[in-house]
Amino acid sequence: MYALAQLNLLSNYLSSKKKREICDTFDLSNSNEIPYVTIQLPVYNEMYVMERLLDNISLIDYPREKLEIQVLDDSTDETIDTTKAHIDKLAATGLDIKHITRTDRKGFKAGALKDGLAIAKGEFIAIFDADFLPQPNWLKRTIPFFKNKKVGVVQTRWGHINRNYSILTKIQAFALDAHFTLEQVGRNCKGHFINFNGTAGVWRKTCILDAGNWEGDTLTEDLDLSYRAQLKNWEFKYLEDVETPAELPIVISAARSQQFRWNKGGAENFRKMLWRVIKSKNISAKTKIHGLLHLLNSTMFLSIFTVAILSIPMLYIKNEYAHLRDYFYVMSFFVMSTIIFFVCYWFMYKNIYGSGFKRFFGYIGMFFTFFSIAMGFSLHNSIAVIEGHIGKKSEFVRTPKFNIRKFKDNWKNNKYLRKKPSPNVIIEGILMLYFGFGLYSAFIVGDQGGDFGLFPFHLMLFIGFGYVFFKSLSSKV
Repeated sequence: MYALAQLNLLSNYLSSKKKREICDTFDLSNSNEIPYVTIQLPVYNEMYVMERLLDNISLIDYPREKLEIQVLDDSTDETIDTTKAHIDKLAATGLDIKHITRTDRKGFKAGALKDGLAIAKGEFIAIFDADFLPQPNWLKRTIPFFKNKKVGVVQTRWGHINRNYSILTKIQAFALDAHFTLEQVGRNCKGHFINFNGTAGVWRKTCILDAGNWEGDTLTEDLDLSYRAQLKNWEFKYLEDVETPAELPIVISAARSQQFRWNKGGAENFRKMLWRVIKSKNISAKTKIHGLLHLLNSTMFLSIFTVAILSIPMLYIKNEYAHLRDYFYVMSFFVMSTIIFFVCYWFMYKNIYGSGFKRFFGYIGMFFTFFSIAMGFSLHNSIAVIEGHIGKKSEFVRTPKFNIRKFKDNWKNNKYLRKKPSPNVIIEGILMLYFGFGLYSAFIVGDQGGDFGLFPFHLMLFIGFGYVFFKSLSSKV
């Protein structure tokens, strides 16, 4: 079902390219049409990127009398003083920038955004995480779309300043590119629910308040508020052509914490939003199906992990009990889901890198690598998903930033990295050996010289868990 939904999104995406949407927009050359904007920068212990963030935001090209910047600083280390000093320096130039701190981190990021919103001057609220670097004309490319009073959010596409740093950053970019092209455009162009991505977007202040304001009861407060707003009939505008560059996690421990938060938050929001979506009388059946599958996308890891674990016993059962073989031949039909993903992601890949035989062969290698490492994360992400579905609460663990673009840049002294190995690493090492046994089993099962139908699947699992295991040890998760 999830794969078929992706295929439908691909169809939507391709059809959207043939249309040119004409929207009524603010004329920012007319001073009477320039709305007041507040930029919120929620930060927490960002020693390595704070100066870069503030310098970049100070270059935003927008009338200063209509712009306010809130630095929502929940830091608990020395950066709170260095950040204040830098803000004071920028404020001396005439920039309306404020350093807002709290005595506790209640509600984490959602709490900081909510507290800042209470005193924000702006009619529209732009939000950037600490590692994002919007272009100077960013507001002038996004704010005009709010002339349509039904639009509650304008979201832009994430870019990646360190896409080619390593295999890890390449596969993260690959997954995010699929989300920010195929999925966001495919849903948005047909009026299905999309999500504000936590950063690199703008909210209408009245939309936030009408939807119930920020809530900190899930780890993905952005997805939560997005669904509450759309259930209240607010429209979201996605701008694929506006790219906002950001930094991808370069160490596997940082990627782990981000993946855990996103996947657990997705499951928490499914739990929270399931009946609200089903019972809504304002949306079509198709939008409900896409919405529920969207909220369930992190749960795919639980399905993948379950199928992976059972695949080796299944290989032996198939070859021991001849009367069950027809059943397994029918089950092989579900390989179609992988083929659908392969086709869908190819359109995303060629949209970014270009087409041709050389690019296609490069894509095959990238798809194989992406699928393998994604499966290697399936244990870690399945634990996150289970915790989300059963309602287990956990702290919002933010992803450490590095301010690194080149491979030779040093990250090992980053003070925010976790030093102790995750207990899951041992299990991931055992799973690598388990799927190594699956590869061996392909040669010995049955009496017909082996069975290699699951060999590619087990090879990807062996490589994926091996990569996650060894990288985790060498990176000191």
